[in-house]
Amino acid sequence: MRQDPPWKVVRAFGSLVHLNNVSGGVLAGDRLGLDVEVQAGAAAQITTTGATRLYRHRAGAADSEQRAKFLVRDGALLEYLPDAIIPYAGSRHMQRTEIRLGRESTLFWWEVLAPGRLAAGERFAFERLGVHTEVYAGARPVLRENYLLEPKKKQLAATARMFAYSHTTSLCVVQEGRPPVFWRLLEDHLNEIARWRTRHGHMVWGASMLASDGVIVRGLSMSGCFLHETLVQFWRTARLATIGKDAVPPRKIY
Repeated sequence: MRQDPPWKVVRAFGSLVHLNNVSGGVLAGDRLGLDVEVQAGAAAQITTTGATRLYRHRAGAADSEQRAKFLVRDGALLEYLPDAIIPYAGSRHMQRTEIRLGRESTLFWWEVLAPGRLAAGERFAFERLGVHTEVYAGARPVLRENYLLEPKKKQLAATARMFAYSHTTSLCVVQEGRPPVFWRLLEDHLNEIARWRTRHGHMVWGASMLASDGVIVRGLSMSGCFLHETLVQFWRTARLATIGKDAVPPRKIY
């Protein structure tokens, strides 16, 4: 394992690994790279020690960027469960994630995006946030996303975008080799939970199958207060269905 500042990697409990940015956040011009390989038949649970804070852009500096690449070998398990991304007012950032799964390997990955520091009066006050995501099961692309949020150019509070909601989240579940009927049944089960958890004007959820080999859960919320416990419920349900074992939420170190 190699680690260079500002990254600090701490292997804490069994297969659990904590990622810590010792600088406290992502600064303008930063280029952070994370490369992870989970060996065949192994299991890894990766989390962070706190939110990813994207600091204000500095005049003359390049946009910050964080790139993460994961290779999950045959029969391996990756659980990537980071804390929220918080783009501070005036920040400019690009987030790139690529995940490749081998035969019969499994992925659980959630992502939470906050609107800024609400306690400081920031709500969609960042300048630019780009997100590019690719997930492959074998050679098949099962999820591709590429979007750019620029609140000053396009209001995120528009009805066709986020309306009155402030936080977005997703849980991606992929297991290479499962037939479509398995994912249809899991989609139905997750949507039962989504209907139970949805409270319009407070929090809304939904689940849908991916192109193949997986399912994704999406959520919109007025705050981050109840996102975590709901994500854990979806995660536990999907984990029991795919690998027959309950989820163990990561123990945090600070």
